[in-house]
Order: sequence, then C-alpha cells, then structure tokens
Amino acid sequence: MAGRFFAFYKRLQIKHYIKNPVLLWLTRIIAVFVIYIFLLETNFLWLTGFMPGRAALSNPEVAIASEIYTADSIPLGKFFKENRTPIALSDVSPLLVKALICTEDIRFYDHHGFDMLSFFGSVASTVQGDERGGSTLTQQLAKNMFRTRAASSQGLLGKIPVVRTIIYKTKEWIMAFKLELFYSKDEILEMYLNTVEFGNNWYGIKVASYHYFNKAPSQLNLQESALLAGLLKATTTYNPFRNPDNAISRRNIVLNQMEKYKVISSFVADSVSRSDLKLFAPNDEESGDDNYIRRYAESEMKKWCADNNYNLYEDGLKIYTTIDSRLQKFAEEAMYEHLSEMQQRFYDFWGSRNSWTDDQGREIPEFLETNIKRTAVYKDLKKYYKGNVDSINAGLNQPKSMSLFTWEGAVDTIMSSMDSLRYYTQILQGGMMSYDPFAGAIRAYVGGNDYHFFKYDHVTKSKRQPGSTFKTFAYTAAIDKGYSPCDTFIDKPVYIAYNDTEKWEPKNTTWTYTYYKKTLRRALAQSVNSVTAQLTEKIGWTTVADYAHRLGIKSKLAEVPSICLGSSDVNVFELTNAYGTILADGVYRNPQIISKIYDRNGKLVAELRSDEKRILSSETAWLIRYMLLGCIQEPRGTSQALWSFNIFPNGNEVTGKTGTSSNNSDAWYVGMSQNLVTGVWVGTEYRSVHFRSDTGQGSRLALPIFGKYLQKALAVKHPLVKTGKFPEPTVKITKPYNCFYPDSAENFIPDSLMLLNDSTMMMLMDSISD
Repeated sequence: MAGRFFAFYKRLQIKHYIKNPVLLWLTRIIAVFVIYIFLLETNFLWLTGFMPGRAALSNPEVAIASEIYTADSIPLGKFFKENRTPIALSDVSPLLVKALICTEDIRFYDHHGFDMLSFFGSVASTVQGDERGGSTLTQQLAKNMFRTRAASSQGLLGKIPVVRTIIYKTKEWIMAFKLELFYSKDEILEMYLNTVEFGNNWYGIKVASYHYFNKAPSQLNLQESALLAGLLKATTTYNPFRNPDNAISRRNIVLNQMEKYKVISSFVADSVSRSDLKLFAPNDEESGDDNYIRRYAESEMKKWCADNNYNLYEDGLKIYTTIDSRLQKFAEEAMYEHLSEMQQRFYDFWGSRNSWTDDQGREIPEFLETNIKRTAVYKDLKKYYKGNVDSINAGLNQPKSMSLFTWEGAVDTIMSSMDSLRYYTQILQGGMMSYDPFAGAIRAYVGGNDYHFFKYDHVTKSKRQPGSTFKTFAYTAAIDKGYSPCDTFIDKPVYIAYNDTEKWEPKNTTWTYTYYKKTLRRALAQSVNSVTAQLTEKIGWTTVADYAHRLGIKSKLAEVPSICLGSSDVNVFELTNAYGTILADGVYRNPQIISKIYDRNGKLVAELRSDEKRILSSETAWLIRYMLLGCIQEPRGTSQALWSFNIFPNGNEVTGKTGTSSNNSDAWYVGMSQNLVTGVWVGTEYRSVHFRSDTGQGSRLALPIFGKYLQKALAVKHPLVKTGKFPEPTVKITKPYNCFYPDSAENFIPDSLMLLNDSTMMMLMDSISD
C-alpha cells in the first residue's frame, strides 16, 4: 500500500515531466507563487488574515464622520474616530494633485498599481541607509482603505516579524492591482485624498484644508498644497503646529520636486519656499468644538445605532436635532448674563470669608484639602510621587500656567492647583432646558456655563434637591384624588409622625404662620410649607411619589413626608419633563433631542417621534395649570418677579414655580408659556458653597434667567414660542376653582403688579419667598 502511494506521489513531481533544469526551477517558482497567492486570497487555515473580496473592492466603504445639526441646519459638531468628510476630485486644487504626484508617485499615470522602478529604488536606498518609500499611491490607498497592517487583518503567520511584512506588502500589491482594474486613475486619486490622514486625526483633504487654512480644497494655493502633500510622509514629524521648522523644510522639498518635474519654475519654487506658514489656528482640538448638546445627543444616538445596526462614528450620518439655534442662543445668553451679575453679588456677600459652611453657618475645616483628593491632578501626583504626602502637597501648591474661566472670557494665568480649586469652588453654575411638550421636542439645552471648562452636564447628570418646585406634584395628586383649588387649610404649625418613631415638623420659609385659611391655589402660589405638609399627610407621601413618577420623574424618591418639599434629588431634565405633562393637557411625551437621521447618501432612515401616554385627565391638568397661574396672579405669588420682564404682550399669560433647597444650596425655576416649559437650576458644584441670604432663592437666582430667555424670544416674535392666554378647558370642570376670601388681610395686596415700578417691585420681592 505504501509503495503505491509513493509511486503516485512521484508521478506528481514536476521534475518527472520537465527535464530542463532552468525551466524546472522557473516552474517551481511559479507554482510556489500561485500557492502563496491562493493562501492569501482564501486565508487558508487563518494563516494570512483578512483579504477583501470583489464586493469590498468594487464598492469600498470609507469611514465618514457623522454630522449633527440644529433643527434649522446650524452645525453642532461631528461624531468620529477619524474626522472625515468626502469630496469630489473636481473640487480639489490641481496644485495639490500635482504636488502629491510629484512627491509620492511620479509615474502614477503609467503603472498599474505597482511601480517596479520605484520599488527597486527604495530597496537600493534602504541598503544605503536612506529609507525611502516605494509604495505607489494605489498601494497606499489599499493600505489605508483596507487596513492591511492592522492586527485584525493578520493571520497566524502575522505573528512572525519578517513574514508579517512580506504578507502585508504582497496584499497591498494585489489589492492595488485590483483597484487599478476597477477604477480610473482619477477615481483612485479621489479615494486617496478622502482616506489619507493629514495629522491631528483629520482625515481627507476637505477636513484638513479647513482646519489648517480655513478654506475649501479648491482654494488651496501653491505653498498650502505643498505643505499638505509633504505632511503625508510623516504626519507627526512634519506637523506644522507642533514642528513648524520641519514642516517648512518638508514643504520646500515638495516645491523642489515640482520644479524637478517642471510643474513650476525655479523662480516660483524659490519665491514660495521663502514664504512663512500662515495657518488658521493653533492645533485646533476637535473637543474645542464640543458642547453639551452634542454630548447628550451622542448618548441618545448610541442607543439608536445599536438598535438599527449603524456605526455613529463611521457611517457618515446626518443627524438633525430638535434644538432651535436662536432659542439656544437666547438661553445661553440669558444664563450667562444673569449668572455673571449674580457672581459679583456672591463675591460681595462673602468678602474675605470662605464660602464653604455647614448647616449652622460654620466654616467646614479642611474643605479644600478633602475635595482636591477627588481631582485628576491629585491622583496623578499621588501616583507619580508614590503616595509621598509632602511631595504631593508641594505639587498641588506649585504655580503653573493655565487657562482660567472668567465671566468676561478665558484668561491665561499662573496659579496652583489648590488655588484653582479655591477659585472654581465659588463659581456659580447653571443648567437649563426648554421643552415643547406638545411636540415632544427639546428646543434649548444648556448643560453649564462653558463646556470647555465645565464638562459636567447640569441638565441630565447633576441631581439636586428641587425644593418647592416639587410641591406641584403634591397638589396635582390632591386634585386628582378629589380636592379642588378652593379647598382650604389653615396656615399653622404642623407635626407629622411616621414610621413609628420618626417625626417631621416643617417650617414656613418665613418662620412665621398667618393662621389664615389658605385655598390650595393660594397655598401653592405662595409656596406655603405648612399647608403643603398637611395636604401631603392627607393624601399620603407615597401617593406624591407615585404621581411624580407618573408625570416624568425618573429618579428614586424617598417616600417620606418631606418629599412634598423636594427633599429627594432630581435633575433639570426630568423636572422640566414632568411639568411638560401638566402643560400638555396631562399627556406624557418623552422629550426628544433627535428628530431626523439621514444616511451618507442623503436618504432619510429615521424620523423619531415621542411616545404618548395620557397620565392625567384633562380636568386635572387644566386645574393644576390654573393653580400654577396663581403663582403670578395671587397676592404674594412667588412668580411675581416675572412682571419686571417684557413677556406679557397683549395679555400673554406666563407662569411658573420657584424652588429653593435647604440653606439656599439650590435655586430652581420651572417656567411655563403657552407651548414651552423651561426648567432652570442654579448653584455651585458643592452644596456647602452657597448664598446664606434671600439672594440665593429661586426667585432671585433662577427665575430671572427664564424671564430674560422668554423676553429675548418674544422680542423677535419667534415662531416656536406661542403667545396668548392659557387655553380654556376642553371638558366640563366639575370642581370649584374660582374662589376668593375677602376677609383675609392678604387680599389687599394688589393682584396685578403691572403698574409697579422697579424699586417697588424689588421691595415686594424682598417679602416673597419660596
């Protein structure tokens, strides 16, 4: 049996049929080459790694950055791992194309993907110690497009150093040849210019042209074209921002190459080589264009992409948000204007004293020393100095150069990390969202003062005690459970026992009681703690928590009596959303920030709409809106500072609810116009740093931001901001709501404050609390 096998094997040997030694060895070489190519093409036994098939070569997919826009088509940024925006070759300056060919592949139009002369020239140069690339532009395209040198493209043999190089070089030759079969030279050039990196994670000529020179690729002049072409040899070494001298030297080499091949004259080459670099901006990091909207939209898009099999960072999606650029601008301006003014008041209030105090107003010892340990700089120093306390403290107190946030703009300064923490600890922060609950659309989203300095998003990530803004949910539950706006409670001290051993004795913010009967509408309008607590005891604090969750609060709520006064942390997003359910006639819609998504070819692939669910009856929703309107109509209503803003044209109705947490740590306002709910939070990064006066209340810190924002929008008659009176009920109202008690002394305070001057208004506001 064995003899027959060896006899058969002998017949298969080439030398059995070819007697000429030269022809025999030539045939053997060809056979080995064919087998080698077969191994590469088939990735036999996973030895050589991935090899693109015909489909991938005939229709290559290039990673393209996805772009995000406002609803009115203003760019908000990009999502990418490789920042790339494709462009046609016809839109590229011919000077750049000529500079590229003269430098990288002078025989580009003569070869078929592999240049034998260039290859052997590079081998000879390498032997002489002068490494010079021999790859053609087509080979470079194959390498860039199919990532031949990535670990994921290598097989088992790729673990062997020299063998690995031979394999990926051969792959690039094969793919370059195939590309030349499928595409014209101009198409290859176009793909090359759209895939190659120009440094700083800027892929493609369009992105590079904009970032380096702030111009379209068609507008590039000779020196700019030469610089970009030269940069491709080594994007770090010749980076004009980091290594300008190297970049100029390399640019001049490109100019010499263009002169050598008679593309430009020696006079032009010499003249341009003497010119200075004129760049658009110093090393523009893409994060500089980042913002709170882009970050929140990114989290939402990741969910959608995972469900719909798209790659946010490579598929070139065009994403349109619900954000309106003008409303966004007005929101940002309103917050910046008001907080910059209040910041000075904060400094004046504290003077030379430290602002971090406990509930009794005593300075918290070692406050900075404790909190600096949470910072990245402390952790880096601890690792570097291996925990040596003296060295860490010396590093923390060592002055260094830094860019500092100020309300007048960023400034460069010298400051230690400890002094930086001391400074930033006292900066007022804000979060704001304006939401159309009828459309389920977020119209403005301000996550903080300045994303460059403060990355933490105070709309969706930060959670703080909402204070009296939470009372609305207690009154909503009560109305839905049978109470009416005209039902009364006496404003008096309250004692509530719960959980067998616990007790709660809430105080009014004035620390006094009127002992008057208060209608529920007036109690909500005046934000009377004692009445709210009594009402909560009647309906149950678990009921308040249940209604808050149903209306839109997602955070965990402690089911205790104090829940009605906002003792559990929530964020701006969910609080605004919950009020939106009330404004939208009791219908809950989940707030959307993404409206439409198009693929890279401009095809609409998704149009997102909010889910709808009725939470409250129309009667309950209308009654609680009517009660909230009391915040501006009732005597001593906590929203009456709104009268100082020009937001009531032609009888327009606007209202809202203030909120202030313990010791004025957090100031809130949720404002309502005809179709918008706008939530505002103001505080600092640390709850122990705050005003210790009425200036820290929601009516002073947060309400004016809403007023300024709405005033700006109404001044331009913005079409997305509806005006008029709140709608009349669409159903029969079965409960009494138009109630008045003339025997109450507080009724003698004027209901309409439109005729009051500013000084009188401020005197009145001094007596109004949350």
